[in-house]
Parts: sequence; C-alpha cells; structure tokens
Amino acid sequence: MAEKENFTEKRSTRRNFLKNSGLTLGGLVLGGAVTSLVVKNNEGTTTTEHEAAHGGGTTTNYNHALMFFTPAEYQTAAAAVERIYPEDENGPGAKELGAAVYIDHQLAGQWGNNVKDYRLGAFYKPGENQGPQTKLLRKDLFRAGLEALDAYSKENYDAVFTGLEPEQQDEVLTAFSEGKVTLYGNTGSGEFFSLLRTMTIEGVYADPMYGGNNEMKGWAMRKYPGSRMQYVNEIQSDEFIELKPEGLSSHMS
Repeated sequence: MAEKENFTEKRSTRRNFLKNSGLTLGGLVLGGAVTSLVVKNNEGTTTTEHEAAHGGGTTTNYNHALMFFTPAEYQTAAAAVERIYPEDENGPGAKELGAAVYIDHQLAGQWGNNVKDYRLGAFYKPGENQGPQTKLLRKDLFRAGLEALDAYSKENYDAVFTGLEPEQQDEVLTAFSEGKVTLYGNTGSGEFFSLLRTMTIEGVYADPMYGGNNEMKGWAMRKYPGSRMQYVNEIQSDEFIELKPEGLSSHMS
C-alpha cells in the first residue's frame, strides 16, 4: 500500500512540474517561449496568438545575427564595405545589403579557419602571380585588419574608422590597398584589403541564406533572376519576360 501511495505522489509531482514549467499539448511539452503564445479567453477556450507575438506579422531575418564579430568590429566592417560598394542612384550599398553579416558568417565557419588549406609552411613572400602566403588564418587576418583600420585612423585623423568622413575613409582604404600599413604578424595590409574587397562583392551578390544580399536587392539591381530550377516557359515565350529574383529558400515552398 505504501509503494502505491509513493508512486501516486511521484506522478502528481511530475504533473505539477509540467504545469508549472510549461504546457502539454497533444502529448508534447511546450516551454515558456511557446506557452507565451497560448492564452485562454474569457470562455476558457485555448487560443494561439500569432501576430501579437510577431510584432504585427513582420518577418525577422534570423540570418542577421553576429557569429564572429564583436559589435564594434561589425560596425567597422560595415563602414568599410559601404565605401567599397557605396549606395548610389542604382540602389543600396553593401551595408544595407548585409555584406558585413555575410563576412561575419564566413569567418565564423570552416572557411574562416582555413580548414581545407595547406598550413604547414614554409611561408614566403608571394610573387605577383601567387596567392597569399601568410600564417594567419583568414579570421585572424580580418580581425587584425579591422584593428589596423582603427589604429591608422587614430594616428592620422584622431578618430576611429567609423568616426571619419567618407572621403577620409576612402583615403585610409586606399593606403591599405597599396600595402602601406603592416598588420599583426608582419602581414601587409594589401592582403587584408584584397580579402575585404572580395568578400564585400560576395556579400552583395550571394544568396540571402548566407547573410548578405538583403531581400535579394543586389540581384534586383543586376536584374538577375536568382536561383531557379528551370526556364522552360520563359524560353518558349516570344516576348521578353522580366523575372523577379528568387533565392534558394523559394524552393522550400
């Protein structure tokens, strides 16, 4: 009899725990983040709130979250990419297109850690027809470059890079592109600028799933139709058809 009462107490305790910590629906235990969407009206009927929980139905781009940069590094990178690919009458610049977010995500992954590169040396000064010959990983090279941007800006303009006028930022980036600055590890600034420029362009035109090309505006400026599975109907048409860009996520529907 005592064992039965003990078993009943355990079941009751577990039931109370589920009631206090979450909600059970259809055999599933839902935590606080989900249960906040479930409310009871005056009649006692359980309903789910959709638009109130999502700010009136607006969609959040969860790709736009930092994975590598600190907030200060992100602001410096965003300012730099905007000078390389600035906003003009044709459309938005690299900052609005999320190029800095794209760079952040790439540096946080295997590419930023040079996982597929030969890393055992020896390291020599490369010729004009050779690629980078540095011991620094791409993520370390980029971080060293951002630090050098601020240091060079303070030395020559008494302000960090983000505090400079656009023309002054251009002068700093020009000096880096010409290799006039030495980074950590005795690496030339030209290698950093080359990496920065390449990744800026990638961030502007890559598929939005990688964090850049916000709302496919980079493709729209080029009238590029994006990632489509086929063009059979368009090819058979005698009229020119202008297609709106579609990203890889469009194949999910």
